[in-house]
Amino acid sequence: MKILVYTENREGKFSKQSFELVSYAYALAEMAGGEVITLSVGKVADEGLKQLGEYGASRVIAVDADQIPDSRNLSRLVQHWMSETGAAIALFADNNTGKAVAPGLAARLKAGVVSGVSGLPLILEPFVVPRMVYSGKALANIQINSDHKVLMLTANAFGVQQNKKEAAVEHHALPAEFTSSDISVLSSDKQTGKILLSEAEVVVSAGRGMKSPDNWGGIEELAEVLGAATACSRPVSDEGWRPHSEHVGQTGKVISPKLYFAFGISGAIQHVAGMSGSKIIVAVNKDHEAPIFNVADYGLVGDVNQVLPQMIEAAKKLKAE
Repeated sequence: MKILVYTENREGKFSKQSFELVSYAYALAEMAGGEVITLSVGKVADEGLKQLGEYGASRVIAVDADQIPDSRNLSRLVQHWMSETGAAIALFADNNTGKAVAPGLAARLKAGVVSGVSGLPLILEPFVVPRMVYSGKALANIQINSDHKVLMLTANAFGVQQNKKEAAVEHHALPAEFTSSDISVLSSDKQTGKILLSEAEVVVSAGRGMKSPDNWGGIEELAEVLGAATACSRPVSDEGWRPHSEHVGQTGKVISPKLYFAFGISGAIQHVAGMSGSKIIVAVNKDHEAPIFNVADYGLVGDVNQVLPQMIEAAKKLKAE
């Protein structure tokens, strides 16, 4: 069984999530007796492309392009390489790109598609994979009966694992048929110098319990010490204290880091829906009856603006050891 993995890159570099996808594909190929083939679109140096082999890819298809095609053309391009390689499974990250491309690909292939995949298949015949449901409170086992299958893996659900292979890199030009588009990009703003929230293993998040946007310095400092991403609840982003890109919740980003700090967040169900997949949740709130403590692994009752400086100092000492 051949597995085609769409490995997304940003400015010529692969994200951690791409390495996690290849790691997952390799484990799946080991179960099914198959091969991992990766598809990269854009401009990536051979050194970076060969890096995919460290996680289990045996073949790397590099489609050289100055600009990534829009989602419609990208789904057509992946379909083309599914046909060329004879792959039965297409694997995407469950992120904005995956959500834009995977459904279109599934429709073209008449394939079953599963988002929010949280682990390896339970069985191969029939093909059954687990996925998170009810805002991460439960797992559902989804059976796919189609010949082709499209999977979208949840970030941090499997982890990055080294499975060193000598990857064969092959370069291809982007055919003109995949470049035409009715969509035009008027402008784009790039965020630099920060860890991407969707890929972060540690997230420091806060809510209205911070009382003022002026008190956010401690959140950013703790995140810097821990090498973490920053996040917030919806009321905070709605009030303009923090950018909407940091909003975690049912109508924001859904994440599953290894460690999630919730400072001054009450724990409304809408917010919990976006972070309940976290491996460990640490909550700080002065209200001992706050719902956030129902999902927290560790809870501390106290004023966040008094607790936060102590946690920063403790983190600095731990890092210095």
